[in-house]
Amino acid sequence: MISRQLILALGTALLATGAQAEGVKVGMITTLSGGGAGLGIDVRDGFMLAVEQSGRHDIEVVIEDDQRKPDIAVQLSDKMIQSEKVDVLTGIIWSNLAMAVVPAAVAQGKFYLSPNAGPSALAGKGCDKNYFNVAWQNDTLHEAAGAYANSAGYKNSFILAPNYPAGEDALTGYKRFYEGELAGEIFTKLGQTDYASEIAQIRASGADSVFFFLPGGMGISFLKQYADSAVGLPVVGPAFSFDQGILQAVGEAALGVHNTAQWSKDLDNPTNAAFVESFQAKYGRLPSLYASQGFDTANLLISAMETADVSDQDAFRAALEAADFDSTRGDFTFGPNHHPIQDIYVREVVKEGDVYTNRIVSVALEDRGDAYADECKM
Repeated sequence: MISRQLILALGTALLATGAQAEGVKVGMITTLSGGGAGLGIDVRDGFMLAVEQSGRHDIEVVIEDDQRKPDIAVQLSDKMIQSEKVDVLTGIIWSNLAMAVVPAAVAQGKFYLSPNAGPSALAGKGCDKNYFNVAWQNDTLHEAAGAYANSAGYKNSFILAPNYPAGEDALTGYKRFYEGELAGEIFTKLGQTDYASEIAQIRASGADSVFFFLPGGMGISFLKQYADSAVGLPVVGPAFSFDQGILQAVGEAALGVHNTAQWSKDLDNPTNAAFVESFQAKYGRLPSLYASQGFDTANLLISAMETADVSDQDAFRAALEAADFDSTRGDFTFGPNHHPIQDIYVREVVKEGDVYTNRIVSVALEDRGDAYADECKM
């Protein structure tokens, strides 16, 4: 894989007065190789689709592969800020990489727009006026899973997630809303592919349900092994474990499973319908949650460029805060810590023709912000 890609929207936009409009240079650091590559590819493709559809010629995007390694992400961020002179950074998928990159980037006066990672440390006391999360705060989809577990009558869940910031936030979020007992709680290794030991513990635990957060290849491995084990307990999780890419790899074993998400391809609004159609036409696959988040992140950026120059940081920040764009989620509003306030849905895995996908069955949480906003002092 080419580790560095340069995608340029060439040309110059002119204002009505004939003066040159100020463009924006974006540094996208995301995962394009290894086990989590599908997530980064979807964020990239969604983002670039929005740039293309905007018709703007004053956005330059420099794209780099972080290989899911914090040290490489930091090196790329330093290079983009110091050598490439980017105005805005975006793209990171994994919360441990976000924690390595974001604080230093915003400290150097750069805007960071997160299309995915939403660690609690950056939502509360570690928030920053130049940091915006366009996806969710990590806990929220897991909180919704806990709320769904209550409504489903689960009383004794076994819960597991990888041992990194998003995994910690996942189990914290589930327990915040879940009212039952815990049959067991495990942190697995990030990038783990063999879950025989964990499945044996689930089998022996007396649990009546399983909650797991295992994104990317981790989720594929777990779901396949869990189905083969015939443990048979109902499972629930966030959308990250039931993404379009994961579902095609897992197949029938995922049918009927309920998961939680702030987006779904069947959300009934014109922007989402057009996005799903155009993404599939361009890339030959259904968009994922990650693709929708990349698309929304680009459109947020474009909306700010419509009213302010990035060199006027106060004005540009105010334009980002206004979030005056048509989101794939419908209404989009930032809370006081620059994280979304949004509905979180329950989806069910279904099969449409030969394709495994999700459909919305209910709303788990309405207008949910996050648990850390009150700690944010900007």
